[in-house]
Amino acid sequence: MKDHHESTDHPVDTGPADSGRRAFMGVAAGVTAAVVAPGVVLHSVTAAPRSEAVTSDVRWGLLIDTAKCVDGCSACVEACDRENGLNLQTKPEGASQGHWDDQKAVWIRKVKLQDNQTGRVTNLPMMCQHCENPPCVDVCPTGASFKRADGIVMVDRHTCIGCRYCMMACPYKARSFIHKVMEEQLTLVPRGKGCVESCNLCVHRRDFGQESTACVDACREAGHEAIVFGDLKDPESNIRKHLAEMSSRQIREDLSLNTGVRYSGI
Repeated sequence: MKDHHESTDHPVDTGPADSGRRAFMGVAAGVTAAVVAPGVVLHSVTAAPRSEAVTSDVRWGLLIDTAKCVDGCSACVEACDRENGLNLQTKPEGASQGHWDDQKAVWIRKVKLQDNQTGRVTNLPMMCQHCENPPCVDVCPTGASFKRADGIVMVDRHTCIGCRYCMMACPYKARSFIHKVMEEQLTLVPRGKGCVESCNLCVHRRDFGQESTACVDACREAGHEAIVFGDLKDPESNIRKHLAEMSSRQIREDLSLNTGVRYSGI
């Protein structure tokens, strides 16, 4: 499949067309990474798709314990790349590695923060912060940038015109632009030239009832358990219990965006 903008990045639709799509996803369940057409890899799915609409009863978020985030570890970044097909990107022929590093889509960056007074260096993953009041949504002229009822901030690839206002508005440098035709991509995470994209908290997992994200799973498998995912509104959720036990902060608290991603140890 050559570069097309068909996407699952919408609020849940209960119409006939969506039912058909879910039926397709149901057929896909249990199939493991098979190639169904040139350039398209059928992503494995083992859970059933949701049957009810997304609601504001939940707000999904992440808590990152920077004390456990290991310098040099990129397990979360690599898992995100595999989960969303970013590892299928290829450097254009003739492009320098430096140019490619600047141009390729990245949904999670590992960054270092240094306290200028103490010299203390902290490592942390930086991704879309899923703001309650997202600047990217405010500046989008087509409504392509939107926030779901459950707090996930996303891009509708059908209506994104590639103006990149959202990238300029994001204070976290969390969004990427697809500059080239996608030769390969995953069926569950369609991507297309001319669109903006960013971390969507593995929304395809959310809509199939799975309980974690790729970065959380990878961090745990690497033995660090620095990232916790869950419902910020549920007092019984793991993330709420961790937040009750440790101090945490938002990045750029001065902007009052009420981010869905919180960090401890900074």
